[in-house]
Amino acid sequence: MHPVDRFDLRARVGKALTAFLAHQRDLLLSVDPALAPVADAVDAFVLGGGKRLRPAFAYWGYRGAGGPDGEDVVTAVSALELVQASALIHDDLMDGSDTRRGGPAIHRRFAALHIAGDWPGDPASFGSASAILLGDLCLVWSDEMLGGAGLDPVALLRARRQFDLMRTEVTAGQYLDVLAQASGDTSVSRASTVARYKSAKYTVERPLLFGAAMAGADAAVSEAYSGYGLPLGEAFQLRDDILGVFGDPAETGKPAGDDLREGKRTYLVATAFEAASATEAAVLRDGLGDPGLTRADVDRLRQVITGTGALRRTEARIVELTAAALAAVERVDLAGGAGTVLTELAAAATTRAH
Repeated sequence: MHPVDRFDLRARVGKALTAFLAHQRDLLLSVDPALAPVADAVDAFVLGGGKRLRPAFAYWGYRGAGGPDGEDVVTAVSALELVQASALIHDDLMDGSDTRRGGPAIHRRFAALHIAGDWPGDPASFGSASAILLGDLCLVWSDEMLGGAGLDPVALLRARRQFDLMRTEVTAGQYLDVLAQASGDTSVSRASTVARYKSAKYTVERPLLFGAAMAGADAAVSEAYSGYGLPLGEAFQLRDDILGVFGDPAETGKPAGDDLREGKRTYLVATAFEAASATEAAVLRDGLGDPGLTRADVDRLRQVITGTGALRRTEARIVELTAAALAAVERVDLAGGAGTVLTELAAAATTRAH
């Protein structure tokens, strides 16, 4: 059984999101029937895919701190999926990505709606504006879903601090990612900072601490969650970086080598630059960020990354970080079988096929 399916968690998260989005659809349509495509797009994006890792880490962070199961808790952790939807919608727009989860990215979907309607003006501009608004809407709705989950007000107040920090940190990390691409910063230190704030804290540590806060966890548990969450979150991002270059589109839902076309300055790429010869560095500089890269161009860049040892070093770093994460969580006695599930989640987060 996949750890996200424990206690039917994936299904329960899906049920909570379905109910919430049905209510929001009614609200949108009461404003104007022209908002139906907005409701349809959010439904398809949020309900049509996703690993539900953030709700899983939050839920088991809560259970590990002694919190009892309840639908209010499941609804609260499900709000993290709306934060994730917001981040992905905006990320795809900034990166100019064509696809997400095997379908068109939101900005492409609304550009196509503009074309189908034969409306005047620029379809791409309409798509971009729509994606900004839908991403903002999902972020607003994440607050509403958390606030209406039915948590005890004291527990909600404790959790909100972690929720707010998570959203601030992921936005800061996203800006640093954009900055690195714009400035051409290929340093390992910049790539590590981006990974820490855009993914490590956002994907694992903050959701765990969010759940712990709901349960009123003691300092020892919270410290163990940070000791587990930060390295595991970084390992998760490194795996994502590898998939962005070497991943199978059938598995990732995005074209092969998409991170190379987008010019992502990841740890993988930074490590390649660090070890590259002058000739190899020139190949990397010329290819990174070129949206017109062919499959042959992508293969050439992959060969450089592999040849410099960057892929091997990144894989070794994933193993090192995962071991550090597991050692941290083993130092505390977690309730509800959470220790076992967190061990399984660590494997699920870092060993995705590519």
